[in-house]
Amino acid sequence: MRSLKLDAPKSLSQRVMLRLRQAIIDGEFTLGAAISEEMVANSFGVSRTPVREAMGQLQAQGLVVIRPQVGSFVFTPSAEDIDALCTFRIALEPRAAELAFPHDRDGALAAMSAAIAAMEPAVAAKDNIAYGRADAAFHEALFTHCGNRYLAESYQLVSGRVAALRTNLTSPIDVRTRTSFDEHRKLLDLFARGDFVAFGELMTTHITNSGMVYATALKLD
Repeated sequence: MRSLKLDAPKSLSQRVMLRLRQAIIDGEFTLGAAISEEMVANSFGVSRTPVREAMGQLQAQGLVVIRPQVGSFVFTPSAEDIDALCTFRIALEPRAAELAFPHDRDGALAAMSAAIAAMEPAVAAKDNIAYGRADAAFHEALFTHCGNRYLAESYQLVSGRVAALRTNLTSPIDVRTRTSFDEHRKLLDLFARGDFVAFGELMTTHITNSGMVYATALKLD
């Protein structure tokens, strides 16, 4: 039997991947932007091999599209992609909330409350990156505390794309209107009370409205 080697935690390619992932989510690379392997390698002071490996990981997460002989690009969703993504989230998020309530209600409430506490100064400062990060933390809390790893892993399939779309397309609007902030506060209250009929209805509206903003922003781009 061949020797099985374990990769060291946070290998070089993984560190490059995590930094690029955050850069895409934060909008340092805009949707559809080309990402030069050579530029990234020079910037990080590494060879192109870990950068290439990182790009492959990002492609698996749906954040990067690699076109052979052409280059690597940040993903750009179609209207159909956005619709499918919203349908996926509407199916998963209310169910995750229902499971999180009996499994780890206090942990979920603490994480969601901390996210909302971070949203308020971001709205005041009109800081869409900080708001987007807090928004992502709010939704991810439902899966972190739901006690079902398959549900959590399913959400991880799309969480990077959702976060990138949120920062690039919805957060600039959210920090101006406060509508999203108010909806998150209502969602927290409904979760705390265990009213999952109303929670599911509001979450569906919340996600649907985000999808409409994504689609409109992409048309105007």
